[in-house]
Amino acid sequence: MYYCIVFLVIDMKLRIRDMREDADLTQQQIAAFLRCDQSLYSKYERGERVVPLDVVIKLAGFYHTSVDYLVGLTNQRKPYP
Repeated sequence: MYYCIVFLVIDMKLRIRDMREDADLTQQQIAAFLRCDQSLYSKYERGERVVPLDVVIKLAGFYHTSVDYLVGLTNQRKPYP
């Protein structure tokens, strides 16, 4: 169980960073959207803080993807139609 959680955190931190970079956005811009400090968002991307579920949902909506993709449960980037 512990290994599964670690892999999900690793997948998510890489995926939220990749999604941000693919959209040519800064951490500051995403932090402003989430209404948090850039330093906190940076910790999410580095895996130093667990991303709360409400933040994961907001990011999925922002990037037009699924929560499953962000947390690494699927490799399908876009949600089903």
